[in-house]
Formats: sequence, structure tokens, C-alpha cells
Amino acid sequence: MGVSLMAEDGAPRQSFFAKHRKVLLGLLAVAIFLGAWQAAFLVFPFNPLFISKPNLIGEALINLLVNGDMLRDLAISAVPFLYGFLAAVVVGVSLGVVMGWRSGVRYTLDPLMTIFYASPLVALAPLVIVFFGVGVSGKAIIIFMLAVFPFIFNTQAGVRAIDPLYINVVRSMGGTEWDLYRKVIVPGVLPYIVAGARIAVGRGLIGILVGEFFAASEGIGYAIARFGDLFALDKMFACILAIMIIAVVLTEGIRFAERAAFPWRVGQ
Repeated sequence: MGVSLMAEDGAPRQSFFAKHRKVLLGLLAVAIFLGAWQAAFLVFPFNPLFISKPNLIGEALINLLVNGDMLRDLAISAVPFLYGFLAAVVVGVSLGVVMGWRSGVRYTLDPLMTIFYASPLVALAPLVIVFFGVGVSGKAIIIFMLAVFPFIFNTQAGVRAIDPLYINVVRSMGGTEWDLYRKVIVPGVLPYIVAGARIAVGRGLIGILVGEFFAASEGIGYAIARFGDLFALDKMFACILAIMIIAVVLTEGIRFAERAAFPWRVGQ
């Protein structure tokens, strides 16, 4: 079936490959990478104490899912991730709107935000754990620290990109400050917030791993560290693979929501 085939209504009908081209090419790249990884063990004498084969990792992933250990660890890690990420959305978007709309606030806070964003915040994780403990609150704060800045900067950029014509129209019709926020600013920055969320997801997942690496007795980050200490590399890589899959699913989910909500941005 080629792209030139016609549907019943006369419109050109795409082939299966053309319709799912992005997904198929992505899966092909992953398959080639895993195949090359597996084949490398036939050529190079890798030490099994330091690296594992993809087939062993796949078997470990299935075993951890079947016995429920991985699902339990992921459920435990999901709680602080949810709290920290939601707090990053609320604080980051609110602060970004104010910084983008009020030049005085932007000039005051922008250097400070840039310094914090460029700083190795991961290095502060032990200090956060000392102050807030090893429970949900400490890990949620680490996630918040890493995930909030994409929301701040993207939202600020979205506010500043709004066409002044829309603002003048609302004001000329007697609109209040609240009307500007509700009818112009918030709808205008939504695509920027979604783009920031795609970046923040990855940083948030790093945050949960860092928090559980330093001090935890459960969770997916603790499982990775524990399997690494035991040299159970197949299980360690299986947990890492699970985090990668979750990151891809969340990111693609946000992209799908963006395409559904803002179809005019599909080609951007």
C-alpha cells in the first residue's frame, strides 16, 4: 500500500509507514542500538561485573515486574515526584507570569533565577535531606528545585512573546488587570508551559533518583543503588530502563496533549 492510494472519500490515503513514520524510525533506532550492544559481547570480552547484556536486562525487567518489586518501588517514588512536580508547576508558572508581566520584578529576580538554574543543585541534595529528612518531603523538595526553573523561564518567555495588540484591545474595551491575565496572558503562555513541562519531567525524574541515592530505604532510586552495590547489573539496568521508559511515556504524553490542545503548533 503506497501513499498514492485513495480512500473511499477520494482523499489520498497514507501507507502504514508514512502514518507512523516517527514511531517506526524511533523504534528502529532503539532496535539497532540494542542489537549492536548485544553483538558487542561477541567481539569484546566485557567483564560481566561492570556491564550486562540487553537480553539479561530484559529478563530481569520482566522478573521484577512479575514479582511486584519494581511496581512497588515505582509507586513509592511516584508520591514525592507528584508532590514536587505539582509544586513546581504552581510556583514556576505563577512566578514566570509575574516576571514576564512586571519588568521590575523581572529585573530583580532574573539574575537570581539564572544563578540558581546554572548552579549544580544536585550537590545540595545531601543538605536538603539533612534539613527535611529522608521521607517524602525531602525528596519532593529536591524534585521541586530541579523542575521549577523550566516553568519559570518558559512562562516568562511566553508572557513577553504576547502581541501587545491583544493587550491594548482588552484595555481599550475597559478590561481590568484580571481580564488581561484571564483572557490574554494565560491562553498565550499555555504552549510555553507545555514545552517547559517536557523539560521539567526529565529533571524531576533525576531529582527523585538523586534523593533516593543519598538516603532512602525504598523507591526506584534506592533499588538502583542497592543492585549496583550487589553487582546485580542486570537488575540495576532494568530499573534504569524502567525510568527511561517512564520518561519517554510522560514526554510523549505531554507532546500528545500539546498537539491536541494546540494543533496549529504541530509543525513547529
